[in-house]
Amino acid sequence: MTSREVPLNYGKFYHIYNRGINGSNLFQENENYEYFLRLYGKYISLVADTFAWVLMRNHFHFLIRIKSVEQLNLQGFQNLEGIKGTNRNFANQQFANLFNAYTKAINKRYHRTGSLFEHPFRRIQITSKDQLLYMIYYIHHNPIHHGFCKHFLEYPWSSYLTILSPEKTNLKRDEVLRWFYDKAYFKEFHCKEQIEKYDELQINSIFDY
Repeated sequence: MTSREVPLNYGKFYHIYNRGINGSNLFQENENYEYFLRLYGKYISLVADTFAWVLMRNHFHFLIRIKSVEQLNLQGFQNLEGIKGTNRNFANQQFANLFNAYTKAINKRYHRTGSLFEHPFRRIQITSKDQLLYMIYYIHHNPIHHGFCKHFLEYPWSSYLTILSPEKTNLKRDEVLRWFYDKAYFKEFHCKEQIEKYDELQINSIFDY
């Protein structure tokens, strides 16, 4: 099963990632990043909780947990297709709605046509706490890895600053900090070179970007 075929099941953690078609840019100016995040909140917050994210020029990464049946029912989705038995179709559809809405806006703004994202989007299930911790590091380290900055604090389009901030957020910040015990260890963990751990956890080799 490829990373494009993994089902999105209730209550499970996933690394969600994708890039522009043929590696093209998804974001050209700050307003694009901001608009994508607004659309993400509109569509994905209905079906998933988010724990970490980064938006790069031509790709993105999110760490999410698909909501439980009970959470979806409480939000009034009990009659929607996909709730009975599995929410795979519904969660996939919400991501499709996000990508379609963003593509339409970008095409209109920059006078382009056609697809913007590779599809279907990629997803990897995360099955252990160690994977969760290193996935958060991997996501936040992405701008450094690609040479956009030298420290996590320098890059504005990731959840690193949000996790350290006292400001209100929809990000599951408190849960993330519990995984790291506190902010001090969260920062300490990010300051270490963790790349050797990826191979041990068998997650490094499956990332393309």
